Amino acid sequence: MSDEQPGAARPDAGDRRQTGPVTLRRGRVPTTTTDQRLLQGPTRVDWLHADPWRVMRIQSEFVEGFGSLSELGPAVAVFGSARTRPSDPAYAMGVEVGRLLAEAGYAVITGGGPGAMEAANRGAFEARGTSVGLGIELPFETGLNEFVDLGINFRYFFARKVMFLKYSHGFIVLPGGFGTLDELFEAVTLAQTRKVTEFPVVLMGTSYWQGLIDWLRDTVLADGMIGPEDLDRLILTDDPAEAVAAITAYEEPAP
Repeated sequence: MSDEQPGAARPDAGDRRQTGPVTLRRGRVPTTTTDQRLLQGPTRVDWLHADPWRVMRIQSEFVEGFGSLSELGPAVAVFGSARTRPSDPAYAMGVEVGRLLAEAGYAVITGGGPGAMEAANRGAFEARGTSVGLGIELPFETGLNEFVDLGINFRYFFARKVMFLKYSHGFIVLPGGFGTLDELFEAVTLAQTRKVTEFPVVLMGTSYWQGLIDWLRDTVLADGMIGPEDLDRLILTDDPAEAVAAITAYEEPAP
């Protein structure tokens, strides 16, 4: 027996349109066709900022990124603060990291901005290595630093993150703020959930990062929110040579 109440209103089966995978009913059915709207005369340009058009922009960023980086070769991403000054010891550390990575045969990929990113790009540039900058459109940054040989500017953080993760064989993280922490935890989350192949993550600057490591161990690990292997992914050092050695050792086959 039907559970339908006598006299209950039923939707009009004919009041429906299928557009690809999308079903539209009742008031959602447009009064014009897609072709009609395409061919109509001059109109407002609000559509340029609509979500479907953004999909095309997003797609173009992935196509441009994949096309530009596909033949890059072995590379390492170096993260760090845009606020790091040239007089800061972390800047000199970044330059040395970039130089040693280039000498070891790696391209150096940074966010392309100033500060610690500039330092790593500078080290790679001065060692005549490949210096890459993946910039992001922000209201308070002026573009890629002068030491970038290959630069790509992105509108969307998530498209940029995919490029870091896809083309990097490891990550070296200099002192930084929210952006650096976001990149760090994005990398370890994807490794933890096995969305990406395992890779080394090196934190440069023991005095800067030790408090974070202690909190992860004494609180997050102690409460069972992560496993010991998750914490083991993070290598902490002050020595640029040790950081680069951790990257190269990870790629060497076991004896």
